[in-house]
Amino acid sequence: MELTVWTYEGPPHVGAMRIATAMKGVHYVLHAPQGDTYADLLFTMIERRDKRPPVTYTTFQARDLGGDTAQLFQDAVSDAYERFQPAAMIVGASCTAELIQDDPGGLAEALELPIPVIPLELPSYQRKENWGAAETFYYIVRNLARPAGDAPQAEKLRPSCNLLGPTALGFRHRDDVTELTTLLTQLGVDINVVAPWNATPDDIARLGDADFNVCMYPEIAETAARWLKRTFGQEYIADPPIGVGGTNDFVRRVAELTGVDPAPVLNTVNSRLPWYSRSIDSTYFTGKRVFVFGDATHVAAAARICGDEFGFEVVGIGTYSREYAKKIRALAAELGVEALITDDYLEVEARVQELRPELVLGTQMERHIAKRLGIGCAVISAPTHVQDYPAAYSPQMGYEGANVLFDTWVHPLMMGLEEHLLGMFSEDFEFHNDATPSHLGAAATARTEPEAAEAEAETATDELSWSSEAEKTLSRIPFFVRGKARRNTETFARERGIHTITSETLYDAKAHYGK
Repeated sequence: MELTVWTYEGPPHVGAMRIATAMKGVHYVLHAPQGDTYADLLFTMIERRDKRPPVTYTTFQARDLGGDTAQLFQDAVSDAYERFQPAAMIVGASCTAELIQDDPGGLAEALELPIPVIPLELPSYQRKENWGAAETFYYIVRNLARPAGDAPQAEKLRPSCNLLGPTALGFRHRDDVTELTTLLTQLGVDINVVAPWNATPDDIARLGDADFNVCMYPEIAETAARWLKRTFGQEYIADPPIGVGGTNDFVRRVAELTGVDPAPVLNTVNSRLPWYSRSIDSTYFTGKRVFVFGDATHVAAAARICGDEFGFEVVGIGTYSREYAKKIRALAAELGVEALITDDYLEVEARVQELRPELVLGTQMERHIAKRLGIGCAVISAPTHVQDYPAAYSPQMGYEGANVLFDTWVHPLMMGLEEHLLGMFSEDFEFHNDATPSHLGAAATARTEPEAAEAEAETATDELSWSSEAEKTLSRIPFFVRGKARRNTETFARERGIHTITSETLYDAKAHYGK
């Protein structure tokens, strides 16, 4: 086991919480000590949910370990059923409670509750959060879904599908569901069930009624989608519609499976991204060096979009989703780069430092890393923080999602360009350090000639020199903050009477101004 400040994924029971919290009429009883009861913080603080997650803990303490913790668990299950009256229940153990080996599934079954009780087997010390979410969803589907022929259906006039994979605490899952529902409706395809997002146990039972499945997030839904294909013969689409090209491919794949005409949708693509990519303004972004890291689904999509739709150069990709390492390695080989498969953020930081990209597309971890290194960053994948759950409609999928990607990816580069231009014109009458803010109009005055001469004389009497090593170090700093770094370092050196700036001076100045 390894202690760490940050982690890309929690233990698998957190994945189970995400499934239970996304659904309706499902309750999760978790055998866990008092210290593991943090679900409320995850969902109400980070995702800003207005309801507490449907999770009950046994919350055993050290003194309980000498007694009957099995009875404690059964009491918690009985109390949760009486209080919440769920239509189905899932039971399991946290990483700490797993060591007690109380068998939550067997203990819950012995109570003979009048609802489905689904036991989870989630090895906390071998697996992580997304795998736990995938297994939980799979267990629920396997236990509750029924074939289409088990109940009479009205005559279907249009094909239908299930949207599988959106969960609580997922990156833009809510808005992706809305975007895909609109897109499929335009194609003439009905949505049978969305799961686990807002699905009830009765909805899960109806999964077999659909003609095919859309696996929105393979890390979470592909295990269940494969089971549905084996059991009910339902085909599934595993490549999500992210970016204009990915959405076009998705539309064509839906047309292949259903026989609908894709032309009305493909001929009226509602995205501004293709127009901008053809415009003269976009040439500024051509060839920008980009590093991509996150879950496999969003990394694969982002790498494609970078090259095909933005004209960026992908200089590195990676994922913490070890279950999809083979896919990301194959993609890296196509791009001619080395894949980074790790869940250690320090390894990611080292790779970013080595590659020196101009833009990072990643998780909230990469946002912090890029900020420390002075590199622009846009978040494309969980794990995320509260600012990545905006109140505004911000999907990642579909044609509107492509617009959102354009805005969020280009913004850090535009801010970098702005900093660069401010640096270039730092001695201009309007931008020098002593200038009055330009929005004050006539009050903003240029330096007079005597003032300028005085400044030049000051510089001449206090000349600084840069060692070749320091100049080389400075050249590795991104261009749009290089001028500021030079000015700060020179100010730092003058204040301390240093006449020759070395790399050590540069780093000392960085540490001083970074406080």
